[in-house]
Amino acid sequence: MSDTMGIPILAIGLLKNTRAGEGDMSNGVGTGMDVDQNLPALTTNVSGSYDAEQIQVLEGLEPVRKRPGMYIGSTGERGLHHLVYEVVDNSVDEALAGYCTTIHVTLNADHSVVVEDNGRGIPVDPHPKTGRPAVETVLTVLHAGGKFGAGGYKVSGGLHGVGVSVVNALSTDLVVEVKRNGRIHQQCFKRGIPQGDLVVIGDIAPELTGTKVYFKPDETIFETLEFNYDTLAARFREIAYLNRGIAITFTQITEDTSTGGQAKQHTETYHYEGGIVSFVEYLNENRDALHKPIYFSGSRDGAAIEIAMQYTTGYSENVLSFANNINTHEGGSHLTGFRNVLTRILNDYGRKVSGQIKENDASLAGEDVREGLTAVISVKLPEPQFEGQTKTKLGNPEVRGIVESVTSEALGHFLEANPAVGKAVIGKALDALRAREAARKARELTRRKSALESSTLPGKLADCSERDAAKCEIYLVEGDSAGGSAKQGRDRSFQAILPLRGKILNVERARLDKIYANEEIQAMILALGAGVGEDFESEKLRYHKIVIMTDADVDGAHIRTLLLTFFYRFMKDLVERGYVYIAQPPLYKLEKGKQVHYVYSDREKEATLAKMGGEASISRFKGLGEMMPQQLWETTMDPARRTVLRVTIEDAAEADRIFTILMGEKVEPRREFIQAHAGEVLNLDI
Repeated sequence: MSDTMGIPILAIGLLKNTRAGEGDMSNGVGTGMDVDQNLPALTTNVSGSYDAEQIQVLEGLEPVRKRPGMYIGSTGERGLHHLVYEVVDNSVDEALAGYCTTIHVTLNADHSVVVEDNGRGIPVDPHPKTGRPAVETVLTVLHAGGKFGAGGYKVSGGLHGVGVSVVNALSTDLVVEVKRNGRIHQQCFKRGIPQGDLVVIGDIAPELTGTKVYFKPDETIFETLEFNYDTLAARFREIAYLNRGIAITFTQITEDTSTGGQAKQHTETYHYEGGIVSFVEYLNENRDALHKPIYFSGSRDGAAIEIAMQYTTGYSENVLSFANNINTHEGGSHLTGFRNVLTRILNDYGRKVSGQIKENDASLAGEDVREGLTAVISVKLPEPQFEGQTKTKLGNPEVRGIVESVTSEALGHFLEANPAVGKAVIGKALDALRAREAARKARELTRRKSALESSTLPGKLADCSERDAAKCEIYLVEGDSAGGSAKQGRDRSFQAILPLRGKILNVERARLDKIYANEEIQAMILALGAGVGEDFESEKLRYHKIVIMTDADVDGAHIRTLLLTFFYRFMKDLVERGYVYIAQPPLYKLEKGKQVHYVYSDREKEATLAKMGGEASISRFKGLGEMMPQQLWETTMDPARRTVLRVTIEDAAEADRIFTILMGEKVEPRREFIQAHAGEVLNLDI
């Protein structure tokens, strides 16, 4: 199998595909919202009275069990993982304070989790307010811990700050062991309730300290107890990069059914002495770098700043920002400060030092100086203020000035001391500026052409009559033949069809001017109506469901991957908002008498044939164009019966890395990836 043929089959794994069976268009599918199934129903007080008896007081950890979504986000997979993060964050806080160097996390086959560190150990002496051991207080009282007040941690991680007490409340069993003062202390809990006092279960050497927490999530609370190893591993790897020197060992124990249920163990250790410099090297391992990573740091007013950056020959920007180990996906004051000062410094250097930018030349724009840039910005501060839709945007205004000051001084010195690097960076930015100007001219030409044609929509678009974007969906269909079937089979009121001819441009290897020159991409940009790249405006989007519908073969998968690459690189907001979907057309039609079944995989085909019994007629759909309009509607486009996959970004760093492997310039990493994952391919049809 060639590299090109391997790309499309495997590429979809880099983004999480959420399967969504749909009813009518108003059922909320596609909004990206988690529905809290644990909220009590509103009831009517028949007597009409409203007095003290109607006021319910939830004591202890009752509020957590009553409304878990308020504390951990959801009762799905995301909330389940949040339990692990809460416990691990406590250990990381010990590391930030300088007392912990190793953290061991174990996923057991029975869905229980063990987190153990070599920190100081949670205090076991009586708490002055509760009179109970401090460790019991931490585990049974909301918002109790060293993160609150001036006497605990100066800097702490954890997004919500709800503490390990929430983990206790949402676990059928929790056991805490504390090594402290030459003894091992233990206490057991069930659904947040102590099952006895804190007891001493052994003696140890006084220098041995730490905390060990065992917990098993409550199956009556969570929709699933299946932890995603890759999701957790990505988070632990990230923590290890952001906290130089800390070692996180992650072990998964599973039952091996092939050996009669014998336990199977897989262990990885994340430990990076290079810190965020190693992080940047990891992100760029499959790119050609222009220079070695640049690293600088500084502190002011209790805030510590670390930045590592490196330019590559690529065209995409990959800047990750963190505050107290939290990935600030929505950016914030630290990212704004870095971007502003980077543009100013490079313009000053290009004009006054290297002389590459002449007196009458246009200045470099932010998008010019960030082309091909990979950077990690990490700030740690005592009182982070988070805002934004997902509370992952840093709002502290003072951080912007600190980042600007540290970056200005350090980067300015570096460029003066390394003129070859400075010249290469300015040269790349100038190339980006010229490409941006060419793209602008292409964009203006497109607009003028559209105005002359009295329509801003591409001619081959079959639009829908609905004008509310939230109710509209557009199918990006492979080929004119399939496009014809889709146009005839659709519901014209809310479904638009845009046929695409052949394979679009691989945007991973192209600048914006080349992208605008591509007719198929140009048609998509015009149809969606929201612009592209720096000009993208989500409020102008004409459809809130963008469904990629391609043939179930290698070419179709390749086209799907090219489209996903375009959306991820130039319309990333679409993916983050949950607007991008992948259609699931059937592979086979099975008939026996009056029985007709459409199936979507070879495995499903065999299972369905076994249920039908006897000889059945099997039709293999080689492409969407072979399907009659009514068949396409019934199987793939009818919201009441179809299955679509919503594309979401689980881990931005990993998504960026995989896109670079699969769609970038280097062939060898792609070949290695295909060889490593070839066994995972289903429904291979060459």
